[in-house]
Amino acid sequence: MKFLIVGLGSMGKRRIRNLQRLGHTDIVGVDPEPSRRDEAVKLYGIATCSTFEDGMSLGPDALIISTPPDMHMSFARAAVANGKHFFSEAGTSADGMADVLRVARQKGVVAAPSCTMRYHPSVQKLKQIVAAGGIGTVRSYTHHCGQWLPDWHPDEDYRRFYVSRRETGACREIVPFELTWLNWVVGSPVGAVTAMKAKLSDLECDIDDVYQLLVRYENGALGHLQVDVLARAPVRHCRIVGSEGTLEWSVMERTVRHYRADTRQWIAHTEPPPRVEQGYSEMSNEAMYDAEIAAYVAAIRKEADWSNPLEDDIATLEVLLAAERAADKGMTERL
Repeated sequence: MKFLIVGLGSMGKRRIRNLQRLGHTDIVGVDPEPSRRDEAVKLYGIATCSTFEDGMSLGPDALIISTPPDMHMSFARAAVANGKHFFSEAGTSADGMADVLRVARQKGVVAAPSCTMRYHPSVQKLKQIVAAGGIGTVRSYTHHCGQWLPDWHPDEDYRRFYVSRRETGACREIVPFELTWLNWVVGSPVGAVTAMKAKLSDLECDIDDVYQLLVRYENGALGHLQVDVLARAPVRHCRIVGSEGTLEWSVMERTVRHYRADTRQWIAHTEPPPRVEQGYSEMSNEAMYDAEIAAYVAAIRKEADWSNPLEDDIATLEVLLAAERAADKGMTERL
């Protein structure tokens, strides 16, 4: 299978590593920036080219789109128009996705929007316990995900990085990134949302650096999500309250704690130590990215369905847009 990696920044390089660890060697990288192409050749020994058209002319079987979010759909459209499977990183807009979905269905290609956290071992444990009725009916959750923006890519000036642009701002990207797995664990679509967002820091960029969402799920559960780029100590902490128990998880502690009301005891489920690439935060476990790309390959081979179908990703992105409308208007948006 030949893979075309579109974009050779941080995520594009990560996807090359994922593929190579999975035993794939026929990889071509596309990036207009010569230094990025040179780095990919030096580090990974792959073929590269400067234009998307040159990459497509080599006849890839599948694409991995690792560009800034506002560029995803143009490459996704080209992929499905040419009958190519595609995987895309987390997005910030649903514009054009309905057309991509329609063509993908017509041509029978896999359209795979990212859902990385569903492959995190502790998130999978949360899902397993909830699905098995381990805390009864989910009533509510509180989740906080935050990390100081300049720490995202310490070797790159955050002011020159797409996360500092309003359309593709860091919080705008992470809200759907987190909702994708939270919705999966709760097991229900969001039915209504209200929100607040603001620029609270002195970061040198025009973005809202904190989002707070209150969501009501169609199954009646309530959720509170805070995403920020203010937290000087990285945090991803979740508490889920059910009718028969409670779940707690902190990514830094690498443990899911499960309280059962029937026994009045806590049970701890500790995950294996994460595999962290040099220069990345401990919140970034390479194993889940490997597992995600393995699942993409399995979907292409028709061995399993993709976990996050494009129609579900559209619905998640609509929650982001509804939350922003609610924050701007000071009201609740129904979906």
